[in-house]
Amino acid sequence: MRRKPVVRAGLSALLVLGALSGAGGAFSTAAAASGADAPAAKPAAVSAPSATLVRALGRDLGLTADQARERLGQEAAAMRLEPKAKRAAGASYGGSWFDTGSGKLVVGVTSAERAASVRATGATTRIVKHSADALDAAKARLDEKARKQAAPAGVSSWSTDPREGAVVVRVRQGSEGDAAVRAFLREAKRSTSVPVTVEKAPAQAPTTFAAGTVGGDPYYTGNVRCSIGFSVQGGFVTAGHCGQAGGSVSGWDGSYIGNFQGSSFPGNDYAYVSVGSGWWTVPVVLGWGTVPDQLVRGSAEAPIGASICRSGSTTHWRCGTVLAKNETVNYSQGAVYQMTKTSVCAEGGDSGGSFISGDQAQGVTSGGWGNCSSGGETWYQPVNEILSVYGLRLHTA
Repeated sequence: MRRKPVVRAGLSALLVLGALSGAGGAFSTAAAASGADAPAAKPAAVSAPSATLVRALGRDLGLTADQARERLGQEAAAMRLEPKAKRAAGASYGGSWFDTGSGKLVVGVTSAERAASVRATGATTRIVKHSADALDAAKARLDEKARKQAAPAGVSSWSTDPREGAVVVRVRQGSEGDAAVRAFLREAKRSTSVPVTVEKAPAQAPTTFAAGTVGGDPYYTGNVRCSIGFSVQGGFVTAGHCGQAGGSVSGWDGSYIGNFQGSSFPGNDYAYVSVGSGWWTVPVVLGWGTVPDQLVRGSAEAPIGASICRSGSTTHWRCGTVLAKNETVNYSQGAVYQMTKTSVCAEGGDSGGSFISGDQAQGVTSGGWGNCSSGGETWYQPVNEILSVYGLRLHTA
């Protein structure tokens, strides 16, 4: 990013700082002294969490300091273990999740024979009836239906739930009796052998979290304010609903950053913005004074049940847990697929901002319902899909 003369104390002397002001920056501009993109790195061993990060997690999840430190360590271990356990399960893999009671990764398996191999990796197992592939295929049939004909507004979202071995459809409160909703549910249950369960969702419809322009916030395109997600080779990733390909992007100080090189919304909610004109990329997520600015060291995926935190230009640093993966969100603009749902709150202007677990990038803020006064839920677009689609390399420390 463009450098300012003011330097924030407390970061490593190995980092060069810029764009740090009380008015807010798109992200903290800590960078290697050379200012160049760092090569991609394998996830490093997780360092001890800072006291402020522990306090933030305790604030949002109701944990003591000792509980927060223990949980962060357990979740980091689960993230490292999950790929190995999935390989061990093979075709019998039924999904995985973090169990807060035991502090362990739980892996669903359809084969008792495979369960022993999975346990040998250090994971706990549960015998399930349906594989993850079967659950995903059942949900894909609902997605295909929504692509051909928009789902009724009374349907908030739908996703797979490996813990229940079902596809879960969430219906907005007060819409249970709508003829279109009932027809959608009948078709969902008729089109698959996998169980389809119904959950009540808030009456408020899910919406994206872009906002009108206000002074001193991270980045703008037209009259829309959003938040930067993660630095990548040559730019940053953010939410697709924040701007269209070719659109110009300005920074917190009004100066030109670059342009949207690619954008997809609805269907997806991701975008890639180039960086130039005196701005540069850095492997940092802004802590907004709540926690120290967080270095990004990789993008290992956090399991369902794990704690996760979000950084955004409106509500700053907030934490919660991963509630569901591969969820389809029924926004008014159209359905968005393969999202991750969390219990983290967000508000207008937070769109595109970073979701991070420990030092591992998770995704960019898309939308949700509620706010950070009364609570709510937020979905993010997983970052690894964005990197794959655009052939990008995450900028890591």
